[in-house]
Amino acid sequence: MPRRVHDFRGLTQPRRLQLLHAIQRVPGRRIGELASECGIPLNTVRDHLRVLEDEGLIRSETLAVGTRGRPPVVFHPVRESASNPAATARVEGASERGRMLRAVTQQDSGPLDPDAARQLDVLYEHLDDAGLEPVVDERALSFDLAPCRYHDMIDEDRALVCGVHARLVEDVLRHTEGPLSVERLEPFVTAHQCRLLLTLEPPAPR
Repeated sequence: MPRRVHDFRGLTQPRRLQLLHAIQRVPGRRIGELASECGIPLNTVRDHLRVLEDEGLIRSETLAVGTRGRPPVVFHPVRESASNPAATARVEGASERGRMLRAVTQQDSGPLDPDAARQLDVLYEHLDDAGLEPVVDERALSFDLAPCRYHDMIDEDRALVCGVHARLVEDVLRHTEGPLSVERLEPFVTAHQCRLLLTLEPPAPR
């Protein structure tokens, strides 16, 4: 599988997680709305959003409202990798590294077709970059994960932290077209391990 190449700085601060969660929950939010909801100063929100966008986790959109003054900017999750250059680069880079590593090691992807194997490669690198130390079982379509680094937030708001990661996994799988989708994310199956289970969608009827 691909090796880790870049950390997601965007996922290293709880406030960025709050902002990303707010954008995932209600896409198309303006900076002022996000600052008010999350209780974060406006200039700090701008800085955090810039990091999230630079890492391909969100995208900005300038609205044409037909009035004077600076047009408003709203923020969306990156659902399609083509909507954000950083997301596109991550998908292309992970796909190529996975292809090369499989060729060098002559690693067999088992019953998976090339599209599913590529999805696994891209998802593996995403999870590795997020610091979750993934261990993949390609035949079982499962990932064992180390709990994320926000242990101080987990007890306070586990739904927020786990929800952000689950939605990101769904988005990453959509970034790379293929038959895999999320079945479920099981937080803390042990004190030191979470588990992500994928499912193979049946081919669409012709």
